[in-house]
Amino acid sequence: MPARIPQTRALHWLGRQLFNRNDPAAFFDPLLETLNPMLVQGQTLARVEQVIQETSDTRTFTLKPAARWAGFQAGQHVNICVEIDGVQRTRTFSLSSSPELWAKQGLVTLTIKRLPGGLVTNWLHDNLSEGQVLGLGEAFGDFLLPEPPQPVLFIAGGSGITPVLSHLETMAAQDFRAPVTLLYFVRTQQDIIAAERLHALERRYSALTLRIIATDESDKPRYLKSQDLSTVPGLKARQVYLCGPKGLMDLANKQLHEHGIRKKDIHSTFFSTAAPALNADLANQVLGGKVQFGKSNLEASSEGDASLLEIAEASGLSPRHGCRMGICHQCSCRKTSGTVINRLTGKASGPGEESVQLCISIPHGPVTIEI
Repeated sequence: MPARIPQTRALHWLGRQLFNRNDPAAFFDPLLETLNPMLVQGQTLARVEQVIQETSDTRTFTLKPAARWAGFQAGQHVNICVEIDGVQRTRTFSLSSSPELWAKQGLVTLTIKRLPGGLVTNWLHDNLSEGQVLGLGEAFGDFLLPEPPQPVLFIAGGSGITPVLSHLETMAAQDFRAPVTLLYFVRTQQDIIAAERLHALERRYSALTLRIIATDESDKPRYLKSQDLSTVPGLKARQVYLCGPKGLMDLANKQLHEHGIRKKDIHSTFFSTAAPALNADLANQVLGGKVQFGKSNLEASSEGDASLLEIAEASGLSPRHGCRMGICHQCSCRKTSGTVINRLTGKASGPGEESVQLCISIPHGPVTIEI
């Protein structure tokens, strides 16, 4: 959701006295939006400055956020909010620029791939042009560079390169001296996202070793191999960062483990919803069950093939959500009874009251959720 501006207790009191509202700064937003949308106080907006076609299905949007936006660290995400057919839609994307660009020029970039059937990504590609504005939330996420600097290996696939671009630009700007290797998997050479930026980084940043691997340009698919990891100097001393399709990430985790890389030295972030990956002690148990939505007095049946968010939406509810992949936590709500399975970790929750993320929680028996 767009970032809201903190209000003081005195300002709340004044707003209630004068305008019968808690956010008096936003009282004049309809007028300000007509004069200059960037002056709106009720949310943080960003104006589109440039649109770059990276590949046939990927574009980079250069944005100029309102000056009050708080900035970010390399590798973090933001929620953007756009109105589509009269409905506000929120989605999560990784920032693909360095914090230095924001600090020096007041700009950030989002590199977004069009997804087949994707409501928001398709709308952005088809409708978002220079001069338009969108809502911009504050940055979040812990897919951050090591401090102090240590040797790094990035393994990225497809549009999973976006947070890595932010990392690499930041490393180059800060003269990050430790060795850095990027293994970037794409379908074909035409699918390389930000190819010019990557090759420019390789030329000017001597610590970077860049390897782009096309998976679909030969008779047999070319996936990550153990030999790829064996060619990385000092592999066991590296911090490893993974971002890409689940298949690539699962394969990378398996091979890194075989090479003796410790789990604590592997960092990953998802850009698509992972399928349930149950722990061994849960794999043979049946998922699904009745879901009771306490506040709405509704009940739904689940076969274990849908998340609580999907079940709620199929029941006609509209719970708050953002990324739909377990990153932004906007869909978190109170579970008052029952057990759910986290589809990212495969772990079961406790049976009692606790906060769960709707988008990655699958019922494991009867569950009651406060929606």
